[in-house]
Order: sequence, then structure tokens, then C-alpha cells
Amino acid sequence: MAATMKKAAAEDVNVTFEDQQKINKFARNTSRITELKEEIEVKKKQLQNLEDACDDMMMLDDEDSILIPYQIGDVFISHSQDETHEMLEEAKKNLQGEIEALESRVESIQRVLSDLKVQLYAKFGNNINLEADDS
Repeated sequence: MAATMKKAAAEDVNVTFEDQQKINKFARNTSRITELKEEIEVKKKQLQNLEDACDDMMMLDDEDSILIPYQIGDVFISHSQDETHEMLEEAKKNLQGEIEALESRVESIQRVLSDLKVQLYAKFGNNINLEADDS
């Protein structure tokens, strides 16, 4: 008897066009958040590489007047140690700004997802699964 009532309750929920739009928006935003998180990880690795390069440059003697190759696009251009250090610091600063911007976008999308979850769970209850798979 209880199984029959659960089955009837599951069948009573009608999906309107607006509900389908919300579900689609939830799916798009979930996908976008995954892409942004992957992009953040790539940028954090790039930032770590720049920090490692700065650390390596500090180990050089200041008296050595060697030119250090710095990659710009596909080309390496030789600069003095000071110029290269300034360029690395500027690149780190830009990358940190990009990471912060991406993280703020992730937070704003997460707020939208939370709002959509509340609305969709209110209407569909246990008939809809909006939790991410950990597989």
C-alpha cells in the first residue's frame, strides 16, 4: 500500500515549461562551475610556476650580469635580471587578479545554484536529484 502511494505521489508532479527552464539553467550552471574550477586550477599551477621562477632568480648572484630568457608568446626574449624579475612580478599580479575574478564568478554561480535547488526541491521533493556525482 505504501509503495502504491509513493508511486502515485511521484506521478502527480507535472513539469511545466518554467520548471524545465530552471532544470536546464541548473545543468548549464553546474557545467560552467566545473569548467571554471578547472580553469582556476590551471591558473594556480601557472602562478606556482611563476613563483618558482622568482625563487630560482633569487638564487642567482646579483653580480652576474647574465641575460635571462623570458617567454612572451612563442618567443624567448633575453632581459636583465631586474627586468625579468619585474616582468615575473607583474605576471604574478595579473594571474592573481584573474584567479580572484574566476573565484568570484564561481561564488555567484553557486548562489544561483542554491536558489534553484531550493525552488526545484520545493516543487519536486525527492523526485529530482540535484546533487553532484562524486564519480
